[in-house]
Amino acid sequence: MFNIDEELKKLPDKPGVYIMKNKDGEIIYVGKAISLKRRVRQYFGSPKNNPPKVNALVKNIYEFEYIIVDNEVEALILEANLIKKHKPKYNILLRDDKQYPYIKVTTNEKYPRVIKTRNVLKDGSKYFGPYPSGYAVNDTIDIIRNLYPIRTCNQDIEKNQGKTRPCLNYYIGRCLGPCQGNVFESKYMEMIDEIIMFLNGKEDKLIEVIEDKMKKASEDLNFEDAARYRDQVKSLNIVLEKQKIVTTNLIDQDIIGMARGIDEVCIQVFFVRAGKIIGREHFILSDTFNEERKEILSSFIKQFYLGTAYVPKEIFIEEEVEDMEAISKWLSGKRGSKVIFRVPKRGEKSELMEMVKKNAENMLSQYGDKLLSQQRENEKTLKEIKEAMDLIEMPYRIEAYDISNISGVNPVGSMVVFEHGESKKSDYRRFKIQSVNTPDDYKSMEEIIRRRFIRGIKERELIMESKIEVKGFSNFPDLIMIDGGKGQVNVALGVLRELGLNIPVCGLVKDDFHKTRGIIYNNEEINLDENSLGFRLIYRIQEEAHRFAISYHRSLRSKKMFKSELDDIKGIGEKRKIELLKYFHTIDNIKKASIGELAKVDGMNIRAAEDLYNHFRKNREV
Repeated sequence: MFNIDEELKKLPDKPGVYIMKNKDGEIIYVGKAISLKRRVRQYFGSPKNNPPKVNALVKNIYEFEYIIVDNEVEALILEANLIKKHKPKYNILLRDDKQYPYIKVTTNEKYPRVIKTRNVLKDGSKYFGPYPSGYAVNDTIDIIRNLYPIRTCNQDIEKNQGKTRPCLNYYIGRCLGPCQGNVFESKYMEMIDEIIMFLNGKEDKLIEVIEDKMKKASEDLNFEDAARYRDQVKSLNIVLEKQKIVTTNLIDQDIIGMARGIDEVCIQVFFVRAGKIIGREHFILSDTFNEERKEILSSFIKQFYLGTAYVPKEIFIEEEVEDMEAISKWLSGKRGSKVIFRVPKRGEKSELMEMVKKNAENMLSQYGDKLLSQQRENEKTLKEIKEAMDLIEMPYRIEAYDISNISGVNPVGSMVVFEHGESKKSDYRRFKIQSVNTPDDYKSMEEIIRRRFIRGIKERELIMESKIEVKGFSNFPDLIMIDGGKGQVNVALGVLRELGLNIPVCGLVKDDFHKTRGIIYNNEEINLDENSLGFRLIYRIQEEAHRFAISYHRSLRSKKMFKSELDDIKGIGEKRKIELLKYFHTIDNIKKASIGELAKVDGMNIRAAEDLYNHFRKNREV
């Protein structure tokens, strides 16, 4: 039996993290300390000196444990990770665990691309962001691709240059065709430099560069290029008009403001990049236990920046927070350069902080009650599932897997993710089954579970080695749901045991109409009330996993159905294939056609007609 008084005597006078548990072994609080001995003993002193939150916590402490670290920064990082993993009842929790999108310029490639990504890797590419939404990223990339004819394909140019046919973008003037060797690398990199200039917020300088090009082209009587540069300048000026300049300082900044209600707190984060607001995000925090503002801000900052890949140079907050020096050291290490916290008192930064706080207040007054109500309902829903299955921890992250195939054709797997009772579509994944050619759901499920968690283990190793900074597959679930019975569940459990992972797995039991009626857990069927919140969530997850798998299977099947003998013929691309089938209706009619008849088809010429004609005659001889 755990003797608290005896264990208190053993506490070391060293920095570390302490973990409080209740009588059921649940982690109810995680904290850090410069001195574990002094900090933990404070909880068990006179209750008169403790705030209500601490007294409520102490009443439920049955045992505690601790982890010794070398310094305060290590303690802070470990504390944030443990809070994120276990979500203890008495900690202030950031439930909106968003993975923001970035714009990636693949400067590690010979002819770089501009793409959207949520994974920030140390791969030699340049990353810009984060952006508050995928829409903002897509709009920016569309602007870039309209301005610059860069490639969008992912082929290895150095390896395949001149060996493949150019894509449609080349023919419509949206790509200069580096795959064909049609553009000098220096000219292509000139475009990339201008794109980076644009993404760095130096639009004014970029406009000057393009205007100089326009003047030179005009002087050289190259009016076509001059007109193109003129259109680029017009497009950039339109972009500038839409952007709100809030500061003349071009340093990347995050501005964090807070509004407090009766039972909840709203925190707004404005993302300022190169002096312009590129977006904002809000977070509703409940169960703040009447904590002081600075403690709430401190908890938020630690959890928020733990989950972000990018840390700006400056972070503006309304008042100094606990552990500010330690947090600054941690974030500086994460960024790779000094990160400064500032508390604005006057001037434009103070005005901007007031604007952020007013936005937080407005968000709280408009949506706070609704969001808080939804959060509480989701918490109740997850608690029902936890109690029904007798789980040790709350299933905050649920991953559900499904297999889709028709007679073993194009077997695919899907993974959908629900966090805090809501779908998290950015974490959805699809798997094309590689090892199974027959309708074998067991082996298919085994394959996708193994692939998913091997990838996750590798990503965790890379994170530990500081080679990547975002989670992706490394974020493991609290509960796995399998669309299947005992057989599929045991297959999944076998893979997890093989990989040394301990994650609860349940199966979804169907009725005669293939609708979920309950779950299989620990080889027992658990039936839930069909009107309960827990059952409704399970049903929704199952339907979503099935829908996601079916949609992927149909897309692959439709692509396969449209494949024909024409696909492998040199000179016959997608457009010519469509026109040939529209004209002749069947492959047999195309085979019978003369060269003259083939040449009449839109998009065909004599050479292509001869190649097509000879192809079928050659194959007939063979």
